[in-house]
Amino acid sequence: MFDIVALGELLIDFTPSGETGNGNPLFEQNAGGAPANVLAALSKLGKKTAFIGKVGDDAFGKFLEESLKKAHIDPKGLVFSKEIPTTLAFVHLDKDGDRSFSFYRQPGADMMLAQEDIPIEVIEKSKMFHFGSISLTHEISAEATLYAVQKAKEENKRISFDPNLRASLWDDLSHAKHMINLGLQFADILKVSEEELTFLTGESDMDKATNMIYCQYDIPLIFVTLGEKGCYYRHGSLTGHVPGFSVKVVDTTGAGDAFLGGVLYKLLYVENISALLDSDVREIVTFANAVGALATTQKGAISSMPTLAQVHSLLNNERI
Repeated sequence: MFDIVALGELLIDFTPSGETGNGNPLFEQNAGGAPANVLAALSKLGKKTAFIGKVGDDAFGKFLEESLKKAHIDPKGLVFSKEIPTTLAFVHLDKDGDRSFSFYRQPGADMMLAQEDIPIEVIEKSKMFHFGSISLTHEISAEATLYAVQKAKEENKRISFDPNLRASLWDDLSHAKHMINLGLQFADILKVSEEELTFLTGESDMDKATNMIYCQYDIPLIFVTLGEKGCYYRHGSLTGHVPGFSVKVVDTTGAGDAFLGGVLYKLLYVENISALLDSDVREIVTFANAVGALATTQKGAISSMPTLAQVHSLLNNERI
């Protein structure tokens, strides 16, 4: 039995790591990919997780398989492609630690995850199912993703969705919006950034925008991540903002995924999302903000996820 299974991209993040003696930039190889990052956060917090996705049958793919194992993520849903290489992403950090990406995915193995690659028994053995939109960018993996999430819905699994929009990976942003809207139809838990919320609704006011999504898709919990400013949330008609934590930021890669991992960790203890009180939601968001903040204090994504003891330490220190 797994607490949560996630489906999507697993790739190499090449993260800036100083310079050579000649002044040339150095990049450190790290495992990445938003769904796997979410699982890494949950595993570090003590939950049982499993991953479904495709990598190349190459040195990078083998490294990623080992990275899942090291992070205590069950890799039985990981498939290897002999034809297509592992997807690569170069992470560029600005002076504040904020990042942008250059992808090498023309195509990448993650795009080739097919319906027959989906281990339905892993979904059946999980309490929650999580997915994003990067596996929806191209037809083969999109078909597999929607097949898997439909199976999860039929099995009454709680479903988490993070659009995680990367505009450069889509041929057409109108197609991106269409596919993300398909994903929203399945979601019980939605995590978006401010930019993604505006992209999906055409509305910059968070209260109005989240209400539009809630009314159209009846998603019980919506979280809008605001970086160091914390998180805005909507739980039905209730809304609120929980400020973030002040930490020394090294690298923001994976911070939103860590936040979502924190949310899902807390929700594993909740039987009925609709019955949550506003104080319960605020407690969940505060915990998740702490997980996200701590993930920014180290380089990389999977490797930067905090332990439960570290999260509680930050929460307790903030209360003093």
